[in-house]
Amino acid sequence: MAFTVTEEAAAWYINEMSLDSGDYVHFFVKLYGGIPTAHPNYFLGVSVGKDGEIGTSDIVKGITFYFTQQDKWFLEDFDLKVDMGEEEAIFDFTPIE
Repeated sequence: MAFTVTEEAAAWYINEMSLDSGDYVHFFVKLYGGIPTAHPNYFLGVSVGKDGEIGTSDIVKGITFYFTQQDKWFLEDFDLKVDMGEEEAIFDFTPIE
């Protein structure tokens, strides 16, 4: 399980969410609506701030992008790379073999 955020995606989040160095971006698991994922019927939400115990994270451009310990299970069978698409961040779930 690897969780990475590219510099380009981090810059997009910084711009879109008016983030400052030291801020936290929390990715969390949702059942309905949000960012599509590799798990059927599960989606991702995004919020700013630190909430709960960090389970896995990547610090890019001074911003901590993370999943909590509670939601870490979501990545157990995948590597997740958050990258930049043409207009917004994209989420690449690669199965771990």
